[in-house]
Amino acid sequence: VGVCKKEMLQKKNAVLVDGVILNGPIMDSKAGEKFVEDACKIIMEEVVQKADDVTEKVCEWQAPEKLKQILDLEMRDTGECHQKILQLCRDVIKYSVKTNHPRFFNQLYAGIDYYSLVARFITEALNPSVYTYEVSPVFLLVEEAVIKKMIEFIGWEEGDGIFNPGGSVSNMYAMNLARYKFCPEIKEKGLSGLPRLVLFTSEECHYSMKKAASFLGIGTENVYFIKTDERGKMIPEELEKQVQRARKEGSAPFLVCATAGTTVLGAFDPLDKIADICEKHGLWFHVDASWGGSALISRKHRRLLHGIHRADSVAWNPHKMLLAGIQCCALLVKDNSGLLKKCYSAEAAYLFQQDKFYDVSYDTGDKSIQCSRRPDAFKFWLMWKALGTTGLEERVNRALALARYLVEEIKKREGFQLLLEPEYANVCFWYIPPSLRKMEDGPEFWQKLHQVAPIIKERMMKKGSMMLGYQPHWGKVNFFRQVVISPQVSREDMDFLLDEIELLAKDL
Repeated sequence: VGVCKKEMLQKKNAVLVDGVILNGPIMDSKAGEKFVEDACKIIMEEVVQKADDVTEKVCEWQAPEKLKQILDLEMRDTGECHQKILQLCRDVIKYSVKTNHPRFFNQLYAGIDYYSLVARFITEALNPSVYTYEVSPVFLLVEEAVIKKMIEFIGWEEGDGIFNPGGSVSNMYAMNLARYKFCPEIKEKGLSGLPRLVLFTSEECHYSMKKAASFLGIGTENVYFIKTDERGKMIPEELEKQVQRARKEGSAPFLVCATAGTTVLGAFDPLDKIADICEKHGLWFHVDASWGGSALISRKHRRLLHGIHRADSVAWNPHKMLLAGIQCCALLVKDNSGLLKKCYSAEAAYLFQQDKFYDVSYDTGDKSIQCSRRPDAFKFWLMWKALGTTGLEERVNRALALARYLVEEIKKREGFQLLLEPEYANVCFWYIPPSLRKMEDGPEFWQKLHQVAPIIKERMMKKGSMMLGYQPHWGKVNFFRQVVISPQVSREDMDFLLDEIELLAKDL
């Protein structure tokens, strides 16, 4: 390093400031380009080309302490060599969960879409931030086009929207927007002097509703959880009772959040009936369709969201059923009067100057609570352009058809028991090992059955054959929740899932 520094200083016009040579870049572009090229080869070989290979493991399980040793996580004063960093890249891929594997059923996202992946490569390389047209012209126009199309599918004639880092944030946006609409003075004056604000959502809602109420200062005690029926749907009559109760208590109801596709059971609340109650009481109607919103793309299944056009706001995550790649989450708002901007604008003079040389209405960043913001709409747009609406529709229809196939197979097999007939892609079931099948139905039986799913889950994880989620739910002991999403999943994978559970549990 000393020799190089001396050589640079000897060059004509060499400049040294505070001991730092300022001539030329300090980054070795050729070495960097070579590293990107080699790393991309590894990604292609180890991730993309193996995405549909069922002979690969879903995960190479290691305990945390062992994995720490394998990965050599320590950061040092001097950088590692080219080959060592490439090996680290290989290790990261090897020991990470392959969410694009056809037998990854663990979450409400899965699979790989090649167009979305390329879109992410492009945006990662360009490193844009979406707030003003001058720094992000293409991606702002893309977001505008995607939001307009999503609004069409909801059934609104006009609207507004913003892409956010997750459905949880979209729900928080909606809650804050509803509160601002109810009492606009809160933006300047804060919480003091406000009445006790109350919102309503179902017992089966996403946990982000509680988090949002806590974060926004509303308080979790002011979230009224409405009873659901045996299928997990909000009961409108119970909602009406709770709204009236809140008013009698002197509280100020301002928001109802319905769910279109609950996390565990995949239930869709009766949106039309809930909308009637919201209109009657003047409440903001938000629909958390983070999971179920993609059914709107399907002419066959969009009936699940009947009445969603009456909502004031909708959260919809294309990164779930449609495979747009995490994260890709939109909050869509029926109001087109600039409510989002009025609520969130801070008018930063160094970003949103009003005397720019172009139409500043395209500087949409001031309607976001973020400053730096990723161009998440681009991956959805590029995928939509490549597949068309019919291609996206086919994904939804196939996923739900595969879920239906699995349900019928479960009914045929001894030892498998459905919790309920699903209406979406969530298939919830118990597996009862042979040793428990002749046991009387009672506390001891359910206590023993509660232990079955965690053991099977541990065995499948350590074997790497598949990943399947389980949970207890409202008094029901641990059961499996299988979710079909990826277009790489086939009928054979559904058969394998049931066969593998039987194999892993044969000695229980």
